[in-house]
Amino acid sequence: MIAALDATYSVGSSLSGVGVYSRELLRALAGLCPNDTLLNCYRPHRLWRGIRQARPSNVFAVPLFDSWQPFRCDVFHGLNQRLPMHRFRRTVCTFHDLFVMTSEYSTPEFRARFTAQACAAADRADLIICVSEFTARQVESLLRVERSRLRVIHHGTRFVDTPESAAREPWVLHVGAVQTRKNLVRLIEAFEMAAPAPWRLVLAGGEGFGAGEVRARAANSPAQDRIEFTGWVDDRRLADLYARSSMLAFPSLDEGFGIPILEAMAWGLPVVASNGSSLPEVCGDSALLVDPTDAAALAAAIQTLVENPAAAAAMAVKGRNHARRRPWSAAAADTLQVYAELLR
Repeated sequence: MIAALDATYSVGSSLSGVGVYSRELLRALAGLCPNDTLLNCYRPHRLWRGIRQARPSNVFAVPLFDSWQPFRCDVFHGLNQRLPMHRFRRTVCTFHDLFVMTSEYSTPEFRARFTAQACAAADRADLIICVSEFTARQVESLLRVERSRLRVIHHGTRFVDTPESAAREPWVLHVGAVQTRKNLVRLIEAFEMAAPAPWRLVLAGGEGFGAGEVRARAANSPAQDRIEFTGWVDDRRLADLYARSSMLAFPSLDEGFGIPILEAMAWGLPVVASNGSSLPEVCGDSALLVDPTDAAALAAAIQTLVENPAAAAAMAVKGRNHARRRPWSAAAADTLQVYAELLR
């Protein structure tokens, strides 16, 4: 089999969730099918970075253009709800979320461009991989895609063998872009109610749509000296934050999956998360789930973990067991089954 994948989003100075998915899936697929040929395809603006990446012997870097391709393949996989205009023999496309189409989380110009790309990709894909059942329902209803073309494959995570006695700081951690969709203004409000000094709120991520409002709320907070914006962090810094924090708070208003939840669980952090969108599906019974629009409920969940170390430890163990069952290799194996289904 020759499989070509749009690897554009797997390289760059600051990977998003889509970037992490692309990087980890490409690595896992290469390990699972050493006798097949994988083409990592890069759009022109990322081609040089892509070519410079270290690759296994069965993986080759090639350019990816919109209307013409300098390669042939049995199946092409678009990893970010986007496909070239060029028609391939068989085509798979991964859809992560459609929040841009449903809420005021971006500019009108970006919404129009995103919607056009998503509609075109949904129309041309033979099969669509959705990262959650929640996303599958959105693709079915918003893009009018018949259910028979949808396959749900959850993201994975890297399991981290951390000692249970690892020292933790009194930090409430959030990982993700500072933007309206992440519900950080309400998280700051809940933190003020639930976590007195010396507890700190650490917001790790670059800035997105609505970041100014979040920063303004933090600047006016009575706990402003205990709220930290790290900006985008690399893998080493992120690992340090996971290793030292005492919990993850993830009250997102709209999420296609939520990779930081599994990452935090793998690192042994108890998790407080939203009970909306895909997050109950991702968390199962291994997190405290709350109404993301209710700051008092969010504060109560955080306070439970702050004031009850035994409950926090029990939730952390449950989360680690949950994350252990979701390695990236499982997501890659399920993806290979989708390719095989098409090629049959």
